[in-house]
Amino acid sequence: MSTAILAVASGTLIGLGATLVLAVRWARPTLAERLTAPDPVSTPTAPGPDKHPGWAIRLGRVGVPVLAALGMPNAHTRQRLRECERTAESYLAEKSTALLMGAFAPALLTVAALIAGVNLTPPWAGVWALLILVCWFAPDLALKQRAEQRRQEMRHTVAAFAELTTLALAGGAGVSAALNDATSTGDGWAMQRLRTALRQAAVRSEPPWDVLGELGQRYGVSELDEVATSLQLAGADGARVRSSLKAKAATFRTQHHAEVEARARRRAAFLAELVDRDAADPADYDLTLNSDRLGVDRCAELIVQ
Repeated sequence: MSTAILAVASGTLIGLGATLVLAVRWARPTLAERLTAPDPVSTPTAPGPDKHPGWAIRLGRVGVPVLAALGMPNAHTRQRLRECERTAESYLAEKSTALLMGAFAPALLTVAALIAGVNLTPPWAGVWALLILVCWFAPDLALKQRAEQRRQEMRHTVAAFAELTTLALAGGAGVSAALNDATSTGDGWAMQRLRTALRQAAVRSEPPWDVLGELGQRYGVSELDEVATSLQLAGADGARVRSSLKAKAATFRTQHHAEVEARARRRAAFLAELVDRDAADPADYDLTLNSDRLGVDRCAELIVQ
């Protein structure tokens, strides 16, 4: 019984101590980060309060002032929050909930073990501390993955946007009309951001490259900055804009194909290492269909048959 109590006490002290040390050391932005952090961009997509917050956000709201007093989130995390269009309050609430789960879930298990008469060993305190650390950094890892996914989506959308603008210019449209026509063909969130930004620029009589450059900084997409720079250098000359965007679109398309091929090679190598089989070997498949030749509907019919 005394060993279990010692494990509970030591685990609590180690976990809370490590949490406070990490919060003070890495959560608070440095003076250099505060000075170099860009000002929030006033775009129509600025994150607002969550209309339907999940249980993790509702439960962790009580800990938001405490974490905010520690200087959280830092500059890098704020940039990712802007990319994901999330508020700092929701992020801090999730961090608070994760910390509570990591701290109290093992405590409940320890109490259950005491009631059952199980003698816990001292390494249990280390496991407890490790669980607290995992729960503490879990929201950061999820946010990082989501931000990277949204950057990839925005990059692909910018490549399509440049292609469509080039086609509209080739059809005789002016620069402003070509930009608006290019953004009217998609319903994804990234294309909607481009469309809304261009409409606001037109209402405020601002050049389109300014709002596109702001979006590029907001979402961390250098390709959008390149498009904005090309538009600014070309001005209202449709021929120059078309030539510049055509070259940019070709570059974006080449980069996208290289990324897809590299990702496919990594997956094939992983599969080959995992099961020692070649994913491109047609003999490993019961049915092989060419959707480009047959079409998706015909392929679906053949699969059903």
